[in-house]
Amino acid sequence: MYDYIVVGAGSAGCVLANRLSADPARRVLLLEAGPADAVPEMADWRAWSRLLGSEVDWGTRTVPQRSAGNTVFLLSRGKVLGGSSGINASMHVRGHRATYDKWVEAGAKGWDYDNLLPYFKRSESAPGRDAAYRGTDGPMLVTPPARTGMLLDAAFAATVAEGHPVSADLNAADMTGVSWHDLTGIEGRRQSAADAYIRPHLDRPNLTVITDALVHRLVMEGRRCSGVEFTVKGQPTRTETAGEVVLSAGALGSPHLLMVSGIGPAAHLREMGIEVRADVAGVGANLHEHPQALHVVRTSPSGPAPSRPGLVDRFVLRFRTDPAEPDPDGEAVFLDYPLPSADGGAPQKGVTVAFALMTPSARGSVRLAGRDIDTQPLVDPNYLGGPSDIDRMIKILRTVRRITARMAWHEEELLPGPDVRSDEECAVYLRDSIQPFWHPAGTCRMGNDADAVVDSNLRVIGVSGLRIADASIMPTPISAHNNATVLAIAEKAADLIVPAQH
Repeated sequence: MYDYIVVGAGSAGCVLANRLSADPARRVLLLEAGPADAVPEMADWRAWSRLLGSEVDWGTRTVPQRSAGNTVFLLSRGKVLGGSSGINASMHVRGHRATYDKWVEAGAKGWDYDNLLPYFKRSESAPGRDAAYRGTDGPMLVTPPARTGMLLDAAFAATVAEGHPVSADLNAADMTGVSWHDLTGIEGRRQSAADAYIRPHLDRPNLTVITDALVHRLVMEGRRCSGVEFTVKGQPTRTETAGEVVLSAGALGSPHLLMVSGIGPAAHLREMGIEVRADVAGVGANLHEHPQALHVVRTSPSGPAPSRPGLVDRFVLRFRTDPAEPDPDGEAVFLDYPLPSADGGAPQKGVTVAFALMTPSARGSVRLAGRDIDTQPLVDPNYLGGPSDIDRMIKILRTVRRITARMAWHEEELLPGPDVRSDEECAVYLRDSIQPFWHPAGTCRMGNDADAVVDSNLRVIGVSGLRIADASIMPTPISAHNNATVLAIAEKAADLIVPAQH
C-alpha cells in the first residue's frame, strides 16, 4: 500500500516522485514503461536525432494529416527513465509571460506567470543569472551553450541588423528577441530529469521505482481511483494506494490510459466497448503541437568553418508576427550544421533554421483505436489545420529569409529555394515539408468549464483520488519548448498535493 502512485517517469513524474518522497513517512511508487538504463546515444544531447524511432521512443505515429499532404508523422516521445528529457535536444526555454497569463483566462486559476515563477526557479540552478527570475539551487543545472564555432556569429549579427533585440536571457526579464539559449546538457553531456531528480535518491527506502512496467488500467472503485494494474516482464500486478494516483504519462499517454480505464467521452468509450466509469468529455481533445519547417542556406567556402565535427552551435529567436499580440508566436532556431549538397555529395558549409509556429490555432485529438493500452491510439495533431496557421507560418518563413539574406558569407538558399516566392508557393512548400516539433500538449486541459478535464488543483473532474501533472494539462499552447514548463508544472503539483511540504 503506497501513499502515492506516480504513473510515468518522464520530466513531471521524476519531479513528483522526488518531491513526494522527500518526507520519509510517505511511501511513493514510480512506474515507468521504459527501461532504467540509458542507451549510449542518450549521454550526448547532440545525438538526439538518432534516438527518434529507437528503442527508447514510444514510436507513436499520427493519423494522416489532411493539411499536410496526408503525411503520417513519427511523433516521438521518450520511453525510458527520464522520458522525453532523455531523448530531446536539451533546450531549456520558458514561455513568455503572456503564455501563462492566457491559462488563467482559460479558467486555470493560480497558473499565471507570477504564480509559476517560484516553481520555474525551484527546478533549476542557473549560475550567474538574475536571481529574481532564475533558480540558484534547483536540481537541473542549466547553462548557455559552449560556443563551438564562428559561423553563427554572422547569423546572430544579421538577426540584430534585421531589428530584433538581443535578450541576455529569454528565461528572465527580456522574454523576446535573440539569445544564446540555455541547455540542460553540460559540455555536450545530457542531464535528464531522471539524472537530476531520481538517480541521486534511489536509496530512499520510501521510494520504489519500477521500470519496464506498463500500466494497463487504473483501478476504479465507483468514482474513486484506488490503484493501478500493470505488468512487469509479462507478470500482471495490481497495486493499491491509500492516497492518490498521479498520471504523468504525457499528452498522449495520460488520455490514452484514462480512456482505456473508462474515464473520457462516454459515447467514444461505449463505441469501443469500454464501461464508462466517468463521463469526462474533454479527455483526448484540445491536442496542440508546434508545427515546424526548415530554411537552409549554403555559405561561402571562404567563410568560417562549421562547428567541430560532432558539435552543433545554435541560438534562438522569439518574435511576434503581429506586434499587437502579447504572446510571441514565432520561433527560429539557428543551427551551425553541415548539410549534404543537392546531389547527395559531400557535406558543405551551411546554416539551417528550424522555424515554428508556437501558438497554433489548430486543435487535434487523441482517440482510441482499441480497448487496451497495447494498441497505439489515434493521434491527430491537425498540423496547419487552424484558420491562421499557414498565413503565420509564411510570415515566419519570410522573417528568417530576410535575416539569412543579410548574413555575411550567404551564398545560396537551398530550402525552400529561390523559386519559392509567392504566398501560394510558400504555402505549398510548408504543407509539403511541415514536421513535428515533438511538443504535444493540452489533451487533459485544466479549466473550470464543461470540457475541462482537471481543475486548478489538477484533480480529475468527477473522479476522486486521481490527478494529472504533465503537458496534457496545458490549456493553450506555450511559446516555448515543453520541458522547462513541465518541470514547473510538476513542482507546483507537488505543493498542491502536499501543501505543507515546502
